[in-house]
Amino acid sequence: MTATATRAKEGKGTREAVIEAATRLIHLKGYQSTTLDDVLSASGVGKGNFYHYFKSKEDLGFAILDRVIDSFITRGIEPCFADTDAPRVDQIRCFLGRVREAVEARNCVGGCLFGNLAAELADVHEGFRTRLAGLFARWNARLTRALEEAQARGELNEACRPQAVAHFLVASLEGAMLLTKLTKEIAVMDRCVEEMNHYLTLYERGR
Repeated sequence: MTATATRAKEGKGTREAVIEAATRLIHLKGYQSTTLDDVLSASGVGKGNFYHYFKSKEDLGFAILDRVIDSFITRGIEPCFADTDAPRVDQIRCFLGRVREAVEARNCVGGCLFGNLAAELADVHEGFRTRLAGLFARWNARLTRALEEAQARGELNEACRPQAVAHFLVASLEGAMLLTKLTKEIAVMDRCVEEMNHYLTLYERGR
């Protein structure tokens, strides 16, 4: 490996260490309560190295959002919709289940990073609000498309309004994650997901 390649690899490792440490802290403490010193201490990165990769704490925050949003879309949502022949309602249920599993894997700690940041920053930071609004719009659009396809394939009846149902599911998931974070009981998430699945049956043909 050349010296240039080695430096590039080390630089990527430093940047990743900062992003990963800051993501964990912000998920638990919030953006405004997480200080630069907190991030440097948790990542083991010096201030000089930090400013080599990030202009500011805000720049770091945007990098975190970009990373987490991309991961949520590519690893959280899309895998459930990869099979083009699968029933669309089953794919939506797959997604609900994946969210539930992610909450359990975190031991009901932290809640939804997107929801946390939206509650904390939407009224005070336009840059974060815009990015988060874009994420929720993409999330809603993906579920809307699946519901429209389900309706076109005859899986759902005409009473289903895809965009409204998608909004309801997104809002319900956010509320479920918040309540589970508050109670620290996965049973709360289970009941909410069960009710969302029951809600979908109201529009399914043959149910």
